[in-house]
Amino acid sequence: MSAIERFDWNLLKGFLTVMEHGSLTAAARSLGISQPTLGRHITELEEALGVTLFERGREGLIPTQAATAIATEADTVRLATQAVARKAAGDARSVSGTVRITASETVATYMLSPIIAGLLATEPDLEIELAPTNSVENLLKRDADIALRMVRPSQPELIARKVNVMELGIYAHRDYIAAKGAELATPADLAGHVIIGYDRSELIIDGLREAGLEVDRHFFRYRCDSQTTCMEALRAGVGIGFAPRYLARRYPELVELGADFSIEPIPMWLVTHRELRTSARIRAVFDFLAAKLSAMPLD
Repeated sequence: MSAIERFDWNLLKGFLTVMEHGSLTAAARSLGISQPTLGRHITELEEALGVTLFERGREGLIPTQAATAIATEADTVRLATQAVARKAAGDARSVSGTVRITASETVATYMLSPIIAGLLATEPDLEIELAPTNSVENLLKRDADIALRMVRPSQPELIARKVNVMELGIYAHRDYIAAKGAELATPADLAGHVIIGYDRSELIIDGLREAGLEVDRHFFRYRCDSQTTCMEALRAGVGIGFAPRYLARRYPELVELGADFSIEPIPMWLVTHRELRTSARIRAVFDFLAAKLSAMPLD
């Protein structure tokens, strides 16, 4: 087998990125890898092809004649590879096939279900996989096609659209309030109450610390990492907990406390892989979700 047949065609991606940026530093930053790693990739490619691709100049890397000639062919390979990937991802004109969506437990359970019902009624050839999880599914590895996240992703390969802002409140069952009382003027007034919170996640802890209350996981006498279970514990009168206002409004037995508390609203981002936006089915689902979520009252 020749050297050409053995070399890693993924090295072409690094080579073309260096050609576009003119320096290893900028190209490595664009690819999200270290400069030494990219340098090794270029060296491997040079050894596989048996040519020198770049010379160092005052203004950065200077492509050799061989590099310029190879770049045209390499770009053709890249475009062909992207076309194959898009086809594999379902780049069809009809909206059919499967789309996998991931969101947190509460969002998947209480918010997305009615939206997906309308989506499936609109697109009869579409299939939806919904992954309710509080962990962040990796879109770069295609663990999901679309994600609804509460943090904007920073990866350049992902595209995100802010679709809404979720407001939170502090709630307790009316029977708990009648039995224990719950006059909350400051975060410190939570002390002495049964507080519902997460076990391993520090999301609520971070919010309380930002409000000036130094707490750890033992501040929560009831701990569970399932958002839906925490919500049901709140409805059962276990104690005081935190809940999205849109969800708490559904249950008249829940009373909002601490109206003067400042709880930072949570932005909601709809995210997908940049290449998958060329898929008709994923584009249709993304746009449908964005329209419905943007119109939903969450304050």
